[in-house]
Amino acid sequence: MDVFEAVAEPSRRTLLDALRAGERTAGELVAALPNLTQPTVSRHLRVLREVGLVEVRADAQRRVYALRADGLVEMDRWIEQYRQFWTGHLDALERHLDQGRAK
Repeated sequence: MDVFEAVAEPSRRTLLDALRAGERTAGELVAALPNLTQPTVSRHLRVLREVGLVEVRADAQRRVYALRADGLVEMDRWIEQYRQFWTGHLDALERHLDQGRAK
């Protein structure tokens, strides 16, 4: 599995979102996905760890997870090819809004 396949799953994206704010314990991440069981969340975390998007460390009896931003580099490189399209559309929107304010 690669990074793109890993983030295609909505529950895994929710886990990544939860980790953006900082480290979280496994229990806190399970709470972020109340519709999933602990074993299911653990499987999602394992996938994210295997593709390099999260890292885990032991803290006594707990496992603490953190986002590995460098794991997103592959996705960023791919998306970079398409940013030019967004920039053009956003610039056009800004011009349109400026014209509306000028009226």
